[in-house]
Amino acid sequence: MHAATAVFRMQRALLHLRAADPVLARVIDQVGPYSVEYLKPDFETLVRSIVFQQLSGKVARVIFNRLVEAAGNGRLTPESVLKLRTPRLRAVGLSGQKISYIRDLARRARSGEIDFAQLQCMTDEEVCRALTAVKGIGLWTAQMFLIFALRRPDVMPSGDLGIRAAVRKLYGFEEMPKPSQVEQLAQKWRPYCSVASWYLWRTLDGQAGL
Repeated sequence: MHAATAVFRMQRALLHLRAADPVLARVIDQVGPYSVEYLKPDFETLVRSIVFQQLSGKVARVIFNRLVEAAGNGRLTPESVLKLRTPRLRAVGLSGQKISYIRDLARRARSGEIDFAQLQCMTDEEVCRALTAVKGIGLWTAQMFLIFALRRPDVMPSGDLGIRAAVRKLYGFEEMPKPSQVEQLAQKWRPYCSVASWYLWRTLDGQAGL
């Protein structure tokens, strides 16, 4: 996307969100410019998401970096991962379950069942269906891939705990809102739910992303 076009679209998104939601308008003022860090929409990014599941960021980064080093190509490919035997994968710190997940993804990518170039041409719903067919990839991971890799503007990860915690804090819910309540609130943010989500995450101490 041309830089000027991207800037124009972002300005339009922020104008919409400010007008639609005074609470989010205050968040945008506090957080400042939208400065999301995107990842490549490729095999390595999805492997990274699997490695990071249920681990602290620091530990996950160490394991992921060891995996990249073991693969030996600078970036992970299905072929380089499938060449690694189980003892080598365990040695980098991967659990048996995550090894099975990563191998399943690698096999599907190598066979063309998961075609990363084709994903860019698919709808959000089609991408979610394709990715969640892989062992170890659930809806949340597919949504993060849509937002941070495929750069889709209107993804609402309403089940994300960070989003729900931010909504509870900002909108005065006594208890953690249900995903359905977040979805209802998000109707006013469409078609820019991804941008709204990024700002909600920024109100928390931690960082969101794949």
